[in-house]
Amino acid sequence: MTRNVLVTGAGGFVGRHVVRELLSRGQVVSFTERPSHPVVVDGEGAHCRRLQTNDLFAESLEWWTQACAGIDTVIHLAWYTVPGRYQRATENLACVEGTLRLARGAAQAGVSRFVGIGTCAEYDVDQCLLSIDTPLRPHTLYGSAKAASFLLLSALFAELGVSFAWCRLFYLYGAGEHEDRLLPHVRRQLAAGLPVDLSDGNQIRDFIDVAEAARMIVDISLGAETGAFNVCSGVPRTVRQLVEQVADEYGRRDLLRFGARPNNDFDPPCVVGRPGARPA
Repeated sequence: MTRNVLVTGAGGFVGRHVVRELLSRGQVVSFTERPSHPVVVDGEGAHCRRLQTNDLFAESLEWWTQACAGIDTVIHLAWYTVPGRYQRATENLACVEGTLRLARGAAQAGVSRFVGIGTCAEYDVDQCLLSIDTPLRPHTLYGSAKAASFLLLSALFAELGVSFAWCRLFYLYGAGEHEDRLLPHVRRQLAAGLPVDLSDGNQIRDFIDVAEAARMIVDISLGAETGAFNVCSGVPRTVRQLVEQVADEYGRRDLLRFGARPNNDFDPPCVVGRPGARPA
């Protein structure tokens, strides 16, 4: 069945892959964009509607009610995610407030399904292996804001009778990464023949390609199951292993300087997801 889907954050790292995946499945897509940063979508054709806003988190309840007219599914990907800043940024609070206005507007417009995007940072990451039953105990403002949004939206949509799913993303990499993220930085340095200063690289992570994550998000969005989902690979790998894999493409492991930088104080030693969902 064809859905009318509204995507926020369509120009972002994950959003562009989600829109591409939706279009490949023949869905009718609308998306938000800033006038100064129009979204480029492959194969857009006549199937996309653009909603322009300078700051979607500042839009009113009324604006969202109008924007969601005729929409039956919302995929809310937009958030403040500036590399190196988003974990502690107070902009997370504005994202929570704006998300709640979007949710209320969507419900008023008759949207039947709402899919929000969370993070593994909502969990008690001290437990290392994270299932959907792992307690929520975020260690950062970003994780706290996402966890609060999940709890608030779960209660709100239960009251309003809107189908709600929440996708907790683990460690993404792949096409379209911000240049300041780890792997683009490593590639840039290696391509120039320059050394790469890194932490010890012993952190164990659940890495998943963004295109695969997008497919999982779309599967969930077009489905009927509700509750929380882990969008992850379930495969543990160290940061060192991932970076060495990239270095091998250049034949330059000798440029990797593990231990030249300190580990982040909020960087847990092990974060691995267990795929699955928890019914609402």
